[in-house]
Amino acid sequence: FTTMLILCLNTIRRHPLLLAIFLLVWSAHGVKSDSQFDPYKVLGVSRSATQAEIKRAYKNLVREWHPDKNKDPNAEDMFIKISKSYEILSNDERRSNFDRYGQMDENQPFGQSQHHGFRSFHNNFYFDESFFHFPRSRDFADSEYMLHHAQFNSDILPDSHKRPYLIKVTSDWCFACIHIEPVWKEAVQELKPLGVGIGIVDLGYERRLATQLGAHRAPSIIGLVNGRLTFFHQAVVREHLRQFVEDLLPQKLVEKITDDNYQPFLDKWREENKPSVLLFDQLPVVPLLYKRFAFRDYVRFGYVDQGETSNSRLLRQFSINTYAPIMLLFKENTEKPVDVIQARGMKRQIMDEFVSNNKFLQVPRLVSQQIFDELCPVKQFHRRRKYCVLLLTGEDSAFVTSNKAFLDFAAANKKDVLRFAYVYQHQQQPLCQALLQSQTAVSPQVVILERRSQAGKVLYRSVSGGWNGSEEDKYRLHEQLELLQKDPTYLSSDTTLPELNNELAPIFIIRWINDAYDYLLQVYDDLLYSNCKTCRREMMPILSLIFSALFILFGTVIIQAFSEPGESQPQKPKKKEQTATEDESSKRANTSSRPPKKDFVEVTELTDITYTSNLVKLRPGHLNVVLVLTDASKNALLRKFAKEVFSFSGAETLHFSFLNADKHGLWMPSLLRRACDAAQSQNQSDEDDEPTDYTGHVLALNGYKKYFCLFRPVFTGDGLNDSSSESSVSSDSRRKSRSRSRSSSHSRSRSHSREDGARLKRGSNRATSIDVHHKLDKLGLWMERLMEGTLPRLHVPAWPTLEDVTKTC
Repeated sequence: FTTMLILCLNTIRRHPLLLAIFLLVWSAHGVKSDSQFDPYKVLGVSRSATQAEIKRAYKNLVREWHPDKNKDPNAEDMFIKISKSYEILSNDERRSNFDRYGQMDENQPFGQSQHHGFRSFHNNFYFDESFFHFPRSRDFADSEYMLHHAQFNSDILPDSHKRPYLIKVTSDWCFACIHIEPVWKEAVQELKPLGVGIGIVDLGYERRLATQLGAHRAPSIIGLVNGRLTFFHQAVVREHLRQFVEDLLPQKLVEKITDDNYQPFLDKWREENKPSVLLFDQLPVVPLLYKRFAFRDYVRFGYVDQGETSNSRLLRQFSINTYAPIMLLFKENTEKPVDVIQARGMKRQIMDEFVSNNKFLQVPRLVSQQIFDELCPVKQFHRRRKYCVLLLTGEDSAFVTSNKAFLDFAAANKKDVLRFAYVYQHQQQPLCQALLQSQTAVSPQVVILERRSQAGKVLYRSVSGGWNGSEEDKYRLHEQLELLQKDPTYLSSDTTLPELNNELAPIFIIRWINDAYDYLLQVYDDLLYSNCKTCRREMMPILSLIFSALFILFGTVIIQAFSEPGESQPQKPKKKEQTATEDESSKRANTSSRPPKKDFVEVTELTDITYTSNLVKLRPGHLNVVLVLTDASKNALLRKFAKEVFSFSGAETLHFSFLNADKHGLWMPSLLRRACDAAQSQNQSDEDDEPTDYTGHVLALNGYKKYFCLFRPVFTGDGLNDSSSESSVSSDSRRKSRSRSRSSSHSRSRSHSREDGARLKRGSNRATSIDVHHKLDKLGLWMERLMEGTLPRLHVPAWPTLEDVTKTC
């Protein structure tokens, strides 16, 4: 056979035509062999499948063909094909390349796709993996750690502030990557149970992510902590990788504790506002397992070596068993731990659960907005109320007795619905002024509040008599807390709280020095280990920063040197201008509240296509909140509507839509007439002559039970001229009548519903005098009443259609 093959090759070499035919046949064979791999067929999806369908098919196939679960001999190969197919179809660029040219290599130029057959012949002849007999395919276990560009920026970077990451940059046909693979697997098996995140980046498929990481060659190992990247430059040994991860963490994450310093360590709870954890073990060096990076902002950790003789008094005081690791957690009482855990095989999950249940003191101090959000969460459901009992006090010696009494009261009233905390008035002055409605408070004051929205809106009530820590004060506070749990309407006042000051945050100059120091270390590392091209690329940002700072500094000095003395003195504004400015600022402060961080809500337009699904066939228990607008008021009303209903957009039973009155102007009158007929009202002869401007009206439609609740624009007294005073009086009377109807009996509520249905169109005439941007000012309160179920309901026999609406009832 070998002799015949040599004769054939010699014959083909002497005849160029035969050689060309042979190459074409071989290339066609190569194209056919490559085209046999179809990722769509492997995943079982069509070429028009969406990303959600592809991901769903991938998860089902991975669950079925995982080698640990499927004992089929071909399970591993099938698992690799499934992973390869998902890598191609989950990336839009690679999927487009495959659909257009049948190629899977994103680095191949599009213009050379017509030569794919010859390139395939070249690759199969020289670089076929079966020729060299070493596996080119990736280990199936690595697919768990593969990173993509979007996933890295959305998940890994934020998570690096909670735990360290070790990332390996690899590539196909990388002999050095194959050499370090056994060491890498051993390091992963050791570090992953300790809480270290693992990631793998393929340099061939994720060049964009590799460029972002600064990895231009394979193999490379990178450490990631707090969003900062650090390259590993030592020999790839398991001990070096472990030490590299430990060096990434802050140096003072765990403090070494002895008999001499354990008491000062525990006494710092008041200064740092954190519980303290003492870890007892027999190892001379703090293990990586005990360096809980995720809880550094909540708990202080101290490590005690049980083998040292200098810790004998500490071991005797707390009766420590030296045969197993033990954790003691202390809060305000430093003499006795509030929680203890001991396990012979201490694991990360046990430690995390133990610390998570004790992240705060019994009565923590509100030192930042983050702690306030976690201690006093926003009310999500009607039955899950969380009340925050807040003590507004001071840190002087005169307040020690009252603060201690408040701590004792909180320790004796441990209920899930109550959260106790305190603030220092001079540290959080804006918060105290908003709750006390005054500039300062002479004595400590207790305030009970309930958060209602992320925008800072709260319902609260101040406990009368102040707080001196006496038995009478404790009895009064206990009585009011019992009354609050029976009647939630006890919180009668509402306000918008400002964001809390971060008392523990370092000043700007300290943060800038720390960031500059970290950046200089990174540049020095690049200068030491990278080539000249990389050095220049890394040096450009810091050089630009230095020259910009020097330019600003010298520019300021030169301007001040050549400016006249009179120019540097600020001119006093005129009295009239100053008065106007103060009036404008006060009006702006009274009329505006702090908007939510994200003022976007999905709002669907009710058209002939969406009308049936969004109303007629709405699922039971679901409501569609519909805003009526026109083309002229669309932008202003939608923006205001999104801000008012944003805090309720998390409810799964609420849907938000809008109806264009210019397109479907007869739908609203027809709906109101049907409601009037259902309420047996006979006022149609007067209503037909009234104008029908329903701009700014909001309806909560229950398509299943065929009823709706109506919101009409209400005058708030903001930004209107004197001609609207009559509208103000009428709207105030309507609000009073509604409040009286809420407190009446059930039959009284039904009669109010009929009267409200009879006056629906007459209310629209008064609403026309309200400015567009003020029509939805009271929508937030109306939405709260809607969620509580206290709004009157107007029933209709059937919903009118958008296309067949007539003026006749």
